[in-house]
Order: sequence, then C-alpha cells, then structure tokens
Amino acid sequence: MSKELINNLISNLPKYPGILGKDEFFNSAVLLPFVTIDNKLSLLFEKRAANIRQGGEICFPGGEFDEAVDESFEQTAIRETEEEIGLASNKITILGRLDTLIGPRGVTIDPYIGELQIADLNECIVDETEVEKVFTVPLSYFINNEPARFKAVSKTEHRFFNEDGIEEQLIPATQNNSDLTYLESRRNVLVYKTDTEIIWGLTARLIYELIRIIRK
Repeated sequence: MSKELINNLISNLPKYPGILGKDEFFNSAVLLPFVTIDNKLSLLFEKRAANIRQGGEICFPGGEFDEAVDESFEQTAIRETEEEIGLASNKITILGRLDTLIGPRGVTIDPYIGELQIADLNECIVDETEVEKVFTVPLSYFINNEPARFKAVSKTEHRFFNEDGIEEQLIPATQNNSDLTYLESRRNVLVYKTDTEIIWGLTARLIYELIRIIRK
C-alpha cells in the first residue's frame, strides 16, 4: 500500500464517526416532549392504536425518516408530532437531542428533546388511526423512581438468499450442533410501572438516559 493511498484514506475518514450501515436500518426519530400543565413539568406520551404494529404500547411521538420530505431527523420528529397529535410546528420547540439509539431489530432512533407550547391536553387532536390517546407523567416520577429491570432473550434464525432468491447454506447447519447459544441474544429491558400504564423497551431506555443526564 503506497504512502499516497494511505494519505488519501486518512483524509477521507469521517471526522465525526457515525453508524456504519445506517442506511440499511429502519431509521426513525422521536420527540421527548416536555409540557407544563397546571405548573407541573411532565413528559407527554402516546398510547398506540390497537390496530397498528405494536398496538397498545406506550411511546413518544415519532416515526420513520422519509427522505422524500425530511431534510433531517429533527424534521422527522417535528413532522410526526404534528401528524400524530395535531400540533402545529410553531407550538413545538426543539431543545436538544440525545445520542442515537440502536434497537434490537434493525431500528435506529434519533431522539430529540422538545417543549410543547400547550396549556391543556385538549389542544392535541390525535390521529386515531395511529394514536389511542395521549397522557402525561410528571417528570418527578421518573426522577424519584428507578425502572424495574428484566432480561429479554431473543432467538435468531439465519437464512441466506443470493441475488437470484435461491437459499444458500453459508454457516454450519445448526441441527447437528448441540450448542445453539450463539443464536440467542440477551439484553436488559427497562420498565417503568406508572399508576396507569406500563412504559418499557426503547421508550423506557430513552427516559432513563434523559433522567441520567438531568441528574448530572
């Protein structure tokens, strides 16, 4: 390898390393929205409509990055918030962001911290095809309560298909292998059990990171 090639490589390395292969993930953005209602600082959540993917779960406003309309992940977070809870963008103030979160099933989440300029939840006009309801939880609850911790075990099946759609065996067959632990992944799952809802998974992880930063 010549010196010129090495120098060219160095000059083209990313100044700020990102996520390799991010364009192959399901890339999304969410908003962690602060609201102040009756002088109480809270986080706003959505309960997903029952008939959509992961129906009934608790999440923040957000969704998939759309390169046809979104110039940035911040714009995704704002657009999805507008669409899901019916607030105009002039009522959404972006305060900053957290690190990108990589989910266990090929999902990346770019989380933004925002403030909603509303005095009452009735100002939200939810898209009932996606959202069953919105509700708030006082920020003090998350500051004063640690999440419960669970272990989640997932099993993976590896199947490989070439460009012609024909399946090929690229790794040793597992049916003759008595040790299948390499097909399992184990991860920590955080759970907040509020008085009305259970908040878990990636949403709980984002809350935990937010509170960790606040406690600094």
